[in-house]
Amino acid sequence: MAGASLLALFDDIASVLDDVASMTNMAAKKTAGVLGDDLALNAEQVSGVRASRELPVVWAVAIGSFKNKLILVPLALALSAFAPGLIMPLLMLGGAYLCFEGFEKLAHSYLHTAAQDKTEHDDLVQALAHEEVDMVVFEKDKIKGAIRTDFVLSGEIIIITLGTVAGAAFSRQVAVLSAIAVIMTVGVYGLVGLIVKLDDIGLYLKTKTGSAALRGLRHSVGDALLAFAPKLMKALTVIGTVAMFMVGGGILTHGIPVVHHFIENCTAAAASVAGVGVLLAALTPSLMNAISGVIAGAIVLAGVTLLLRIYGVFKTKTAAG
Repeated sequence: MAGASLLALFDDIASVLDDVASMTNMAAKKTAGVLGDDLALNAEQVSGVRASRELPVVWAVAIGSFKNKLILVPLALALSAFAPGLIMPLLMLGGAYLCFEGFEKLAHSYLHTAAQDKTEHDDLVQALAHEEVDMVVFEKDKIKGAIRTDFVLSGEIIIITLGTVAGAAFSRQVAVLSAIAVIMTVGVYGLVGLIVKLDDIGLYLKTKTGSAALRGLRHSVGDALLAFAPKLMKALTVIGTVAMFMVGGGILTHGIPVVHHFIENCTAAAASVAGVGVLLAALTPSLMNAISGVIAGAIVLAGVTLLLRIYGVFKTKTAAG
């Protein structure tokens, strides 16, 4: 009897694990788009760091990402149970922040003087020239910015996952959310680490000795990686900014029913175009979300800039008085 009970327990555990694996796989598919945006944004965030500091910076951001998820998973479960109405407003706040960050990048040349840019550039050059400078300290603003961005994207991943397992038992929700949090973090920052070290891998292959035939192949691969790495990083800079608008704009448009339905109608109309309907239907939501993100980013940046100026005037008057 005890043996039968033990076998039944094992069968129940196997069934639960199978369900968790199935739901985790489904959630991973639904969050794949956000994962791509997360990868592009974080690879772009850690660009421009001295080669010897690249992996430590990636590691610091990855640790921050794990901490984000240690906050977000229990928070999402608590909100789902006690205050589900707060989930969408919080997501939209995060979406507005992403749009703001993206538009600030576009408007950088107009918001910063040439003297400010030169000062920032000179500080970076000076830090890179001195090996004794602690680049984790020097790059703390970049790391904090990457972790803030990760918090928003991780929040969206967790909420999408929560929606996927909303009808499951609480224990299975916890298991799937935890699995997604670990898989996404390890996957994103593992790939980010690989991307930022592509040039070093290429240099290693070029300097590796061996037989003539293998040496020629390694040198060719090394040359290709050295040529590809900077182009990839430049591309990720652009992709990362576009991703901010697409993800942030997508969150905002999904939270505004009128806009969401308008995009759906536009997508349906695009799908009816002969010959290219399928392609247009696939591109239309992303394009309209990106446009919405640019508009929202401009509005938020204008509001933040105005508030900062008002605060500056108030602070000056207070100090003078």
